[in-house]
Amino acid sequence: MENTTKSTIQPNKQQLLNRLKRIEGQVRGVHQMVENDRYCVDILHQVSAIQSAMNKVSLALLEDHTHHCVAKAIKENKGEEAINELMDVMKTMTK
Repeated sequence: MENTTKSTIQPNKQQLLNRLKRIEGQVRGVHQMVENDRYCVDILHQVSAIQSAMNKVSLALLEDHTHHCVAKAIKENKGEEAINELMDVMKTMTK
């Protein structure tokens, strides 16, 4: 994970935090399922739900980033750098 000094104000911060809190609860639930020797398929269904929820968080962040940060960079003639950064992130997300 690359450490950068860039920051931004998340336009949908509370929605993201709420989603992440739900995901956190789901992960704790899976942990408990494993501890309690629950059926593997039931655990896998929950893991799939967590992955889907994380994908939604990623897409929401990607959309916000594109509409705000990338759009701003384009207006400031820094579009090439912002687009390259966006493409690098998308490549990482799709591995």
